[in-house]
Order: sequence, then C-alpha cells, then structure tokens
Amino acid sequence: MSTILNEVLAANAGYTADFGDKGKLPMPPGRRFAILTCMDARLDPAKYAGLAEGDAHVIRNAGGRASDDAIRSLVISYKLLGTREWFVVHHTDCGMETFTDDVMRKLLRSSLKTASVDASGWHDAGGGGGSPEGEHISWLTIPNQEQSVLEDVQRIRTHPLVPRDIPIYGYIYDVKTGKLIEVPAATQAGKAA
Repeated sequence: MSTILNEVLAANAGYTADFGDKGKLPMPPGRRFAILTCMDARLDPAKYAGLAEGDAHVIRNAGGRASDDAIRSLVISYKLLGTREWFVVHHTDCGMETFTDDVMRKLLRSSLKTASVDASGWHDAGGGGGSPEGEHISWLTIPNQEQSVLEDVQRIRTHPLVPRDIPIYGYIYDVKTGKLIEVPAATQAGKAA
C-alpha cells in the first residue's frame, strides 16, 4: 500500500471512532445553502464559511466554475434537497489563471504525463502518449477573477432550470488572508427576483 493510502485509512479509522450521531444527520443540508468553489487544497469551505457536517452542500471543481455539471448539482441541491441560497466562490492565485484552453490542449496532445511550469510558462514532460481528446473540452480557464465570478453567477442566474427566487452571491476568497471579498456586480446579477 502507498503511504498516502495508509495515512487516509488511519485518519478514517480515527474519524469513525468519534463518529457519534453524525450517522443520523438528515440528507438535506441543515442551513439550506450551497457553495460552488474551487478544488484548490488551500480552500477549506468548512472553515471559511463556518460549516459543520450536515450544514451545506459544497460543490467543487477546477476554478469553481459554473460548468454544466456544477449547475446540475446546484439544481439537485435546490429541487430535491431544499437549498435556498447559493454562493459562487473563486479565489486569488488560482491555477486556472496560469494557462489557456490552447495551452492545455497542446500539452495533452503531446503527452499525458504531468507538465511543469516556470517563468516562461507550461512545459510538457514529453514521452509521447498524448491524445487529441482535450480539443473537445472547454477547460473554463480564468483570465480575470472578478469577471469569471460575474460570468458564472450570470450563467447560473439565467439557466432555465434555476428558480429566480434563489439569491446567488459572488465572492473571491483571498488565499493570503482567508477573507471572502464580495464581487458586487456578481451579487447584483444574482439577486433574487
């Protein structure tokens, strides 16, 4: 077994020892809200939003973008599990700001090995074994954080499956301070009708 696997299983054993009544938590989130945010390991929505298990839905992907799948999850969160407010939270120093769709596609065409980055940009490790399948994916990169939060809130707000009475708030998490910084134009665009 790998070291990481051993660490995860040991941590899980400790967690289950104190699990207590958590097995009785209801499926719907108790505080009735959802957060769409980035998968970046520096972000801990439970801490920055004051969450305990059972409080809220947290949907994560690269960049915290309003992809089709993220919207699918938000619609399920509302329609079947009763969330009434949504947050879109991107963050400073996001890896999604460091490349474009074209860069990602070129790297994947070259090889499937992990790329490296330096001051001049992203570089492929080489070795062949690439694939053209990356051409068919929108990588939802981020050229500007405030603009991407606004675009994501607008995309969610105008989606035909999203009720108009759900407020959608737009924020950027500062990875240097832990502060949530509102994107006023996004929150205005996400205002409930």
